[in-house]
Amino acid sequence: MLKIFSRSRIVGYGAALFLLTIGWAGQASAVFSSSESFGQVAQQIQTMVSLKSRQSGFSCRGERICGIQLLPVFYVQRQYQPVWLDEQGIRPTALALVSAISSAGDDGLDPSDYHLNAIEEIRAAVAGGKFLLYGRTAGQWAEFDILLTDAFLLFCSHLSGGRVNPETLHNDWVISEPTVDMMTLLHTVATETQLNRAIDQLRPSQSGYAHLRTHLYRLRQVASAGGWPRIPEGETLRPGDRHERVLALRNRLMADDIFLSDSPMEAPDRFDENLAAAVKRFQSRNGLRADGLVGSRTLAAMNTSVAQRIRQIELNLERWRWLPDSLGDRYISVNTADFTLHVVENNRMVLEMPVIVGKPARRTPVFSSQMSYIVVNPDWTVPFTIAVEDMLPKAIEDPDYFEKRGISVYWGWDEKAPPINPRHVDWRAYGVNNFPFRFLQAPGPTNALGRFKFMFPNKFAVYLHDTPHRAHFDLVKRDFSSGCIRVADAVALAEYLLGDNPAWSDQRLASVLRSGEPQTIHINQPIWVHLLYMTAWVDQEGVLQFRRDIYDRDTDLDKALAGRPPRPLPANGTLILTGGAAP
Repeated sequence: MLKIFSRSRIVGYGAALFLLTIGWAGQASAVFSSSESFGQVAQQIQTMVSLKSRQSGFSCRGERICGIQLLPVFYVQRQYQPVWLDEQGIRPTALALVSAISSAGDDGLDPSDYHLNAIEEIRAAVAGGKFLLYGRTAGQWAEFDILLTDAFLLFCSHLSGGRVNPETLHNDWVISEPTVDMMTLLHTVATETQLNRAIDQLRPSQSGYAHLRTHLYRLRQVASAGGWPRIPEGETLRPGDRHERVLALRNRLMADDIFLSDSPMEAPDRFDENLAAAVKRFQSRNGLRADGLVGSRTLAAMNTSVAQRIRQIELNLERWRWLPDSLGDRYISVNTADFTLHVVENNRMVLEMPVIVGKPARRTPVFSSQMSYIVVNPDWTVPFTIAVEDMLPKAIEDPDYFEKRGISVYWGWDEKAPPINPRHVDWRAYGVNNFPFRFLQAPGPTNALGRFKFMFPNKFAVYLHDTPHRAHFDLVKRDFSSGCIRVADAVALAEYLLGDNPAWSDQRLASVLRSGEPQTIHINQPIWVHLLYMTAWVDQEGVLQFRRDIYDRDTDLDKALAGRPPRPLPANGTLILTGGAAP
């Protein structure tokens, strides 16, 4: 199903390339010398497609054809008639497609991936009179038609589903979306001139994508104007300081549209209260502690070049293309890179809280699933990895480790496995290849899951949960878990999820908590949970936000986009839009 969405187009740096189509304007009104000459183009298409489809690779004018499986089927259905030509010459739809491809950079894509260089060579040949509309160059026109058809298929597939398949890039990234029938789309565009509308419908329809796209255009303007001023290295700048570096700081914030107060300045090189407030705004936008001090981390963020921020936006536009077209009318989202949970209803945030996510060695995965129940006063079966890597060394050092934490030890992972006394075990004799024990922590004040566990099925055994350890929530960078997400206010989240269930008043929930007994509560209306990873986005106030790449996912994606040719289109003609542990 196609995404139905209309949006005014944003003119970006690539749009200037639309001028190349002007060279075709006169030629488009020319005609083939006869219907026989035009028919020769169809014959050449048939010859080329039939020959190339029997080969392992398909290239055209030096360009790799990615739709090698789709093109033969499509052209057979059209009896090999050209898509982008008619007897009057180049169709206006072809000009619209070239313009759209030229503007691919507005979406963070590279126009050269869609045969633009080869198409431009053809344009130059047409303009120079070397590429004529009759028989002896019918093969060249056939190549032109095939190139544009493949460019259309590839561009549309990347625009709607991303250039990279995230599941081949990350084994812990699983987000999927219904398929788009690219063959139907191609046939539709081949018979209509509304190509721009068809392309617009394929962009992610969520406002977050459009807003980020707008800021990409803005930052490219900043880059064209020379970028941001750089602040010289030095000691931490503090309110009250007077230094020439303060003037550079002031200029840097003004260049980034960090609005300064209209209050009169004592001196441009003085670090006054207004400048401190602007520094705090910058820090908040970059996931830093908003203390108003310009130390090493704040300085590094300020001296990050506009080119680096542009690339960061491009990478996150790609991630938007991996997401489902709709996150739902009501959902929970966790942005791992931001360490924050949001509950959203009808595009309005109704609950927000800090979270603790997986450490880099045990990353929180990316996926979507529906939460269906809550466990109050949960016990905790310790996952194998945590048992061996985290608890075993501590048990070797402290014979009373398990007793202090209310952890029972069982010989085997079966539910009927017998309990054993951990003080009678020589823990030094066991390791990752020899570990028959199961650890179970009873409900209580020291339980690692706290008082709540919020469950949604997934292959990673990841969930949201409470925690008795609160100190980490005061930190700005909160990647300390083993993959699961620890929430700062589990009671508020539980009360929200049970708010439409009259059988579960706040008083009854508090009573169950006091009892200490485990109890499972099903949610009346299951809610979607989206675990995401975004290092650049636009918040609800329209402010562009950046975060550190804590899992090096930006680095991996950048390498994949730079190093891989465009992924081939699937043979069945449908594009699958893909995307989506322990405490």
